[in-house]
Amino acid sequence: MTDSPWHKRLGARDKALFDFAATRHWPAAEAVLPRLSRSANHGALWFATAAVMNATRSPRARRAALRGVASLALASLTVNTVAKHSVRRARPLADAVPLVRQLKRRPITTSFPSGHSASAAAFVAGVALESRAWGAALAPLGFSVAASRVYTGVHYPGDVLAGAALGVGAAFAVRGLVPTRAQLPPPGRPHAEAPALPAGRDLVVVANRASGTALAKADLVRRALPLAEVVECDPDELPTALEKAAGRSRVLGVCGGDGTVNLAASVAARVGVPLAVFPGGTLNHFALDLGIEEVQDTCRALVSGDAVRVDLGRFRPGPDGADAGYFVNTFSLGVYPELVRVRERWSPRIGGWAAGILGAYKVLRDERPLPADPNGSRPALWLLFAGNCVYQRLGPAPARRFDLADGLLDVRAVRGGRLPGLRLLTAALAGPLRRSPVHATRRTGRLDVAGLAEGTSLAYDGEVARAPAELTLDKLPEALTVYRPQVRP
Repeated sequence: MTDSPWHKRLGARDKALFDFAATRHWPAAEAVLPRLSRSANHGALWFATAAVMNATRSPRARRAALRGVASLALASLTVNTVAKHSVRRARPLADAVPLVRQLKRRPITTSFPSGHSASAAAFVAGVALESRAWGAALAPLGFSVAASRVYTGVHYPGDVLAGAALGVGAAFAVRGLVPTRAQLPPPGRPHAEAPALPAGRDLVVVANRASGTALAKADLVRRALPLAEVVECDPDELPTALEKAAGRSRVLGVCGGDGTVNLAASVAARVGVPLAVFPGGTLNHFALDLGIEEVQDTCRALVSGDAVRVDLGRFRPGPDGADAGYFVNTFSLGVYPELVRVRERWSPRIGGWAAGILGAYKVLRDERPLPADPNGSRPALWLLFAGNCVYQRLGPAPARRFDLADGLLDVRAVRGGRLPGLRLLTAALAGPLRRSPVHATRRTGRLDVAGLAEGTSLAYDGEVARAPAELTLDKLPEALTVYRPQVRP
């Protein structure tokens, strides 16, 4: 500690503020702040808060919780490894603090800066950068934890302010490494003309009873759009229900997972009506790439008439003798359908990166390479993946698309040969990297596949069918108009 005049003045003012807080009676704080201070030891309070946010199953809340925890971790690391060793300030004397307010176990580390305050500010600021609503709800809790450190006599006010500033800085540092959703490019383009439907007039929404949370989300649609018609049906009734709905409405709505959205998109593109997607499945990839996380997002877009045109992927011949099949997300051949199935089952629980490794392990254990040619004239193929538009990666998180009308198929393949298991595992880890020494990638508008063995399976948007010996993949550029909300923080 230096002895400069300005430092002495700051120190004197800091001690005076501490003495004022110690001798003042704070109504109702005696029963709350000491317990709150203890609950924040080792970040326990914030980890519990993150768990509650994660349990809401709201994508925005989950991202905010993850960002809050990451910011807290960075702040704690900085405080404990750098800050406390740089300024060795002694803890304040607690003589003036009433005994009932003091902690049973006083900290033995140095006083500057306050680690509890840094963790509280980092978590709340990190959450607020992703979700203003959650940040506002948690701000009083974070302030109370910081204030409790002065109230219980273990920190000077200056320690708390410095810790809070460090915590906010950690949150912004994390944002610099991993952008928030609001910083990413607006999903989808170009803008499309679509009717504004106040209260959902002339909208028919078809909800799949078997999809994730579709029935609960359908109830939200009824409350938010009282003039809309909502039809609930079983999976085998979906094709007929969607056809009827598209024929008697200005806008076709769908509530379900990606497989249900696939059916609705095919009908909407053929009939020529706009599509409103209400996320009601488990992962809702297409909706998330549009910027739709909640039912309210789609409702807001419907009221304002905000929509974009998006591409539709196509494969010919289609499943079950149809002329063509369509996909809004992905098409895959070989062992990839099984890898995706395992990944999508486990990614909500353990994260996309870990679920990809688990899927690769299961495929390596249970599956065999797919012969690309029944006569063996071409090497075996472990997997073939084609995405509707180019996928990007956000760190070790599941990939997403920034442009849903780029006219391209994002093709990736892992060929057989030496160490095919290592090739597949590396591909699962590398994800959508454009260049990799172990798997091939290509961006194209058309792909011809020939020589597929009998019994080969294909998957499109989570649906599985048998593949023909030869097929063609291509795009229908900007074939679909979909409602998408204006981007908001």
